[in-house]
Amino acid sequence: MGASHVRSGKLDNTIVLWSATYVDDGYGNLVPQETEFATLRAQIIEESTDEFMRNYGASTERLKIFRTRFIDGVYVSMTVIHNGVTYNLKQIKEIGRRRGLELRCVAVGA
Repeated sequence: MGASHVRSGKLDNTIVLWSATYVDDGYGNLVPQETEFATLRAQIIEESTDEFMRNYGASTERLKIFRTRFIDGVYVSMTVIHNGVTYNLKQIKEIGRRRGLELRCVAVGA
C-alpha cells in the first residue's frame, strides 16, 4: 500500500472544520458568522510546540498536522476544532489524487 493511501484504522481523532460566512445583521452591515462545515475523522501526524523570537519578545506556537480523507471545499480561512482547542488552518496539502488531505494548523492564542 503506497504512501498516498489514508488508512481508516489510523483515523482515531475527530476534528470539526468551521468556516466564516458573512450575514446581514439587520442594519445593512455584514458580520462574520461561524458555521460548521464538516466533522471528520483524522490522524495526528505531528504535534509540536515551537518557540520563536518576535519583535515583542518570545512566543510559542502549538502546531498540529492532521491527515484526513479528502473533502472538497476546504480553505485556509477555516478553523479546526480538536479536543476543545481552536486551530487556524495554515496549509492544506492534497494526498494523491483526492485521496486525503494534510491540514497544518496552529493553535489560536498559543
